[in-house]
Order: sequence, then structure tokens, then C-alpha cells
Amino acid sequence: MAEKIMIAMDDSENAMRAVAYVSTHFRPDTVVTLFSVLADTAGLCDMNSPELTPLFRAQQSAFCQLEDKKRTLIKEACSRAKEVLVGAGWDAQLVQIRVEPKQKGVAQDIVREAGQAHSLIVLGKRGLTGLREFFMGSTSQKVIQLAKETSVLVVN
Repeated sequence: MAEKIMIAMDDSENAMRAVAYVSTHFRPDTVVTLFSVLADTAGLCDMNSPELTPLFRAQQSAFCQLEDKKRTLIKEACSRAKEVLVGAGWDAQLVQIRVEPKQKGVAQDIVREAGQAHSLIVLGKRGLTGLREFFMGSTSQKVIQLAKETSVLVVN
């Protein structure tokens, strides 16, 4: 049975570094899932309640356009990542793209999805420094803490 790994994706250079690492350090018969978690804010775009503040109503359309743009950027990043892997010798059928709405939290959703059938989670390090990292944490740190059944590889 082929090894199955998950690469946590967003539209950052860090995620693409993780893809590049996998493309050069893993065999092209490895099944790869490019997985991204999106904030599920579509419900806000459909809200039309009289209780909404006038400020939110005035900005609702702009907010929803930004959310659509973010979804497009994520899908484009995943497509570029797939192209990198296929260019490195992967069969396109071994590279799957999954974009899911956030359920509990980005890190929790990554770990939950990986636990389904993956032996390894690969993600890029965001590179927060000192105080910001202490207060905000990072997705990679949270994934490491939460992943009890799946190995985690953080790419610098």
C-alpha cells in the first residue's frame, strides 16, 4: 500500500515550500492530499436580518467579495502545488485537492482529516517571532500538539 501524506495548504510561500520539499524528498508513488481549511463565513453573506447593524449591512457585500477572493486564491494555490508535484513525477491521480470549511479550528480540522488515512502531515512554518508567537501561537505548533496518531513534518 502506498504511503499517504497530507500537505496543509494556504496561499502562502510557506505552504509552497512544504510542497517543494515533498516533491524532492518523497517518492512520486506517494499519495498526496493538498488540504486547506477555509473559514466558513458564507452564512454571513446570506444574512438579511433586521437586527444586523447598519454598518455591517453597508459592508456586507465587500466582506463577501473578499471571502470569494480568498477561496479563489486557495484553489489556485492548490492547483499550483499539484502542478509542482506532477512536474516532479507524480501521477496526477495520486495528488488530491480538498478544501473544506472550518469545523472546529484550522489545526483541529487538519489533524482530524489527516487521521482519516494519512501517515504524515507536512506543513510550512509561518515564522512568527517571539512575542507574536507566544500570544498568537501558530497552526504548526497546534498541529504538533494535537496530532497524537499522525507524524508531523514542519518545513522551514
